[in-house]
Amino acid sequence: MAGAAHERWGNQLEYLLSCLGYAVGIGNLWRFPYLCYRNGGGAFLIPYLLTLVTCGIPLVYLETFLGQFASAGCISVFNINPLFKGAGYAAIILNVIAIIYFASIMSYPILYIYHSFSSPLPWQSCGNSWNTEKCLEITGNYSLIANRSVTTPEDEFFHIRLLNMSSSITHIGGIVWPLFWCNVICWVIVYLCICNGVKSVGKIVYFTVIFPYVVLCALFIRGITLPGAWQGILYFILPDWNQLTKPKVWADAATQIFYSLGPGWGGLVSMASFNSLHYDNLRSSIIIPLVNSGTSIWAGFVVFSVLGFAAERAGVPVGQVASAGPGLAFITYPTAVSMMPAPNFWAITFFIMLFFLGVDTMFVTIEAIIAGLLDEFTQMRKRKKLVTFLTCLILFSLSIICNTEGGLHIIGLLDAHVAIACVPVVCGLELIGAVYTYGPKKLAIDVLFTTGRPLWPMWIILWRYVIPVLLLIITTYSLREASGLAGWGVALVSVICVPIHAIKTLCMAKGSFKQRLHESCKASSDWGPVEPEIRERWKCFHDEHITSKTSIKLSRNNI
Repeated sequence: MAGAAHERWGNQLEYLLSCLGYAVGIGNLWRFPYLCYRNGGGAFLIPYLLTLVTCGIPLVYLETFLGQFASAGCISVFNINPLFKGAGYAAIILNVIAIIYFASIMSYPILYIYHSFSSPLPWQSCGNSWNTEKCLEITGNYSLIANRSVTTPEDEFFHIRLLNMSSSITHIGGIVWPLFWCNVICWVIVYLCICNGVKSVGKIVYFTVIFPYVVLCALFIRGITLPGAWQGILYFILPDWNQLTKPKVWADAATQIFYSLGPGWGGLVSMASFNSLHYDNLRSSIIIPLVNSGTSIWAGFVVFSVLGFAAERAGVPVGQVASAGPGLAFITYPTAVSMMPAPNFWAITFFIMLFFLGVDTMFVTIEAIIAGLLDEFTQMRKRKKLVTFLTCLILFSLSIICNTEGGLHIIGLLDAHVAIACVPVVCGLELIGAVYTYGPKKLAIDVLFTTGRPLWPMWIILWRYVIPVLLLIITTYSLREASGLAGWGVALVSVICVPIHAIKTLCMAKGSFKQRLHESCKASSDWGPVEPEIRERWKCFHDEHITSKTSIKLSRNNI
């Protein structure tokens, strides 16, 4: 059986911290604050929080329940509907592609930490060997920089000194060796942290998850004491209600909730699969999204307090120093830090925090890949350390292409396209498999058996009607952003597993097409709790209540 000899968390806090480490990542720091100020400041929180309640929390609850109930990773969880099992393989490919470029991004903070021990900071001035004639230290004329007639020392340090960046993606160039060795360091750290599975991850996250919050506190306290900080914060939170009339604002809010929490990637399913069967995952399914969103909002205060200070020092509006993505973390924020008292200390602190925010996501992403494969190929479980080592080695080898001179172009291509088709498809098929073909009544019985709590009807309404519409909107909006043959190729490469596996499943079934389709959509014999004794009790409980026409409320003692 797929879940035999499955690992378990040492305690519930390890599970909660691991999921928080997975959900709370660098996107909370460099994407949400920019989206918020660009889309109406405080007004953006209305569609953001509305989507959180109607889409984010319900999806997290469904995914974590399915993974926990069947002790299944992202592939085996589709035993609930074998026709859609290709979506599990799609999630594996999605994670492989994502970790290839994400690991390379995590090389950047390591390099910045190293250079932050230099005094003065090497990105503070233009008098370095790598600077060009266009380099201009900020003195107030930001319009020149905005028009690209000149560049800042921070920009040139990042693109020229660190990345030796090529002109386009068609020119990959050679390996940038400092990036390569930092990539090696990153992968060694990750392997040492996950080599013993959830036993080691569960202990590591006590530090790697909590430490960034300590740093955020320190940066927040320091930030709000800087001159100009409150102008930056006001720029971040003051509402522009007119923005709510624009469909793009609502789409951005839904997309941010969707991708920051991680449903459809397989990480949440895999982490929940290590829970005990009767763990009440509803509470954690609410806590994780709320803490994730709260962290995003808090990070906005941290970022914009410092950007307000930088804007005042440069004599320009805050909007001219605000940016999103890697530019915020590796150009804009270092610019602001270099203006602060004790810049080396704050630079080191910031980049250590950035590294830990990212490395937690790597832990869970790689564990999702490994857990998904081991659930399908259980004979490899006895050699999990070897499987983990080989997985890390292969992924590291694939990530080297992002350590080249054209690496940032490749990262941009992959990051912009890898998830736009796959994640909505995986989530959509999870909903169809669990709520439509398996059925709300069977699902409610399973929830009742597991937690002793009846399934609230509103969950079914959200899963069955509201979220599919939101998924359709997000998919339509996201696919509009795809561009070029390479972009569409990246977007669809993982999704192709879905029809291939569906065709294979139908071909292997017997009978007419209608009979094959019916059999392929039925939950497989492997679906359900994995422990033999509990499985027998579940079958009896299920058979007893599947024909019942009344709502039965039980406590855990009745199960």
